[in-house]
Amino acid sequence: MKVAKDLVAASATPMVLGILIEGESYGYAILRRINELSRGELDWTEGLLYPLLHRLERLGFVESSWQAVAGERRRKYYRITDRGRAELAEQRRQWDTVVGALKEVWHDRTPLTPRPLEGFA
Repeated sequence: MKVAKDLVAASATPMVLGILIEGESYGYAILRRINELSRGELDWTEGLLYPLLHRLERLGFVESSWQAVAGERRRKYYRITDRGRAELAEQRRQWDTVVGALKEVWHDRTPLTPRPLEGFA
């Protein structure tokens, strides 16, 4: 299954902030965590992640610092700020509303089979 680009875009900020609330991380590890959390259904690229991280940094939601790891090249680590925590809380409230509404709409619609239009069956 391929998740639609607009859904990926809408969920990107809360996804990254939610990962960073677990602790600071670097790009490749964030990509791995997204893949793990989605059981492989979300296959983000660096081209999606790094512009998002830079935007979140400009907005003051995350901070970054370069760190050296013994025997490896330096990595840029990102951590959530207090402002980012507040934004994540707001995003959670909004997503809870959306998910709750979808559950109400879909609650008795299993299995998902299309119903014939009236007059066409």
